[in-house]
Amino acid sequence: MGFTCGIIGLPNVGKSTIFNALAHAHALASSYPFCTIDPNKGMVAVPDERLSKIAQITHPPKVTPTHIEFLDIAGLVRGASQGEGLGNQFLGHIRTVDALVHVVRCFAHQDVSHLYGTLDPRRDMEIVTTELIIADLETLDKRMGKATKLLRVGDKKAEVEIGICQKVKEWLDGGKAARTLPLEEEMHLVKDLSLLTSKPVVYVANVDEEELKTRYYSAVVAQVASEEGAGVVVICGDMESEIVALESEEEKREFMKELGLERSGLEQLVTVGYGLLNLITFYTTVGPELRAWTVLKGTKAPQAAGKIHTDMERGFIKAEVVSYADFTKAGSLTAVREEGHLRIEGKDYTIQDGDIVYFRFSP
Repeated sequence: MGFTCGIIGLPNVGKSTIFNALAHAHALASSYPFCTIDPNKGMVAVPDERLSKIAQITHPPKVTPTHIEFLDIAGLVRGASQGEGLGNQFLGHIRTVDALVHVVRCFAHQDVSHLYGTLDPRRDMEIVTTELIIADLETLDKRMGKATKLLRVGDKKAEVEIGICQKVKEWLDGGKAARTLPLEEEMHLVKDLSLLTSKPVVYVANVDEEELKTRYYSAVVAQVASEEGAGVVVICGDMESEIVALESEEEKREFMKELGLERSGLEQLVTVGYGLLNLITFYTTVGPELRAWTVLKGTKAPQAAGKIHTDMERGFIKAEVVSYADFTKAGSLTAVREEGHLRIEGKDYTIQDGDIVYFRFSP
């Protein structure tokens, strides 16, 4: 698994259209609010040119990319945290995701009504963020209530938790997301609270072809993202749907070239998402399978082996490593060995993005 994304936004901003395009799924897309009743799930392979290049050299019988899971929930409205619209019942579905993909409407389509009448990306973003903040404040109140009870019976850790909760609560009361709180040393404690606004966010400006040229409304989304330290991607949902409908990769690339697009929306989102989450990819070639794996930047070799199987982490002996650049330049594993690019690394080795690794372990 690469990472999981929860797709959020107001109704009628094109969330399900974006979901369909990104996840190659067939979720119901409608111009009526609340058409998404149950959360839609979609798994999609991470586009990976390096994996394809390694496969061209090694010709493995099986190639397994890493994946992203998308979870599309019902559109949020003002007052959702108090039960308006479909209420906050759907917020629970995204508490476990790694990142939020916040779709913002930047198209003026007359056939698709806007819930609040006018096109105003900043206002729309603030409405959704406010609902997430209110939901987080409720979470904090519950956590503080439990911690207060534990403090009364002498639990010292509860005092620390109450202090953190109070700091976060004051920050949220100011209308700011928890992820922007300047608490570097204590941020891991904030993450333990599982707050919605502590999750990394990628704003997706959903545009039409006209906005793709002018970038008038999407510039507002980019400005807010910059202010928050969030990621931003500009995607034309309808155009992406047309690209996905094409059968061959050659047709897709040719169509994208005609449209002046260098990368698909999925490729853009993966790049931004991996950067926000500090993720990297390494590769293994064991038996008939070439496989991509996603880990946090800074992961040591034994823990990377544990991603494959827990027995490999427990019995880790060493790792045989070659960089992607050295491997593709050499053209084969034999040439890599002859040229001295194959390294033997121990338990303290930090896996690097693009490493091709063979783990040796004791069962």
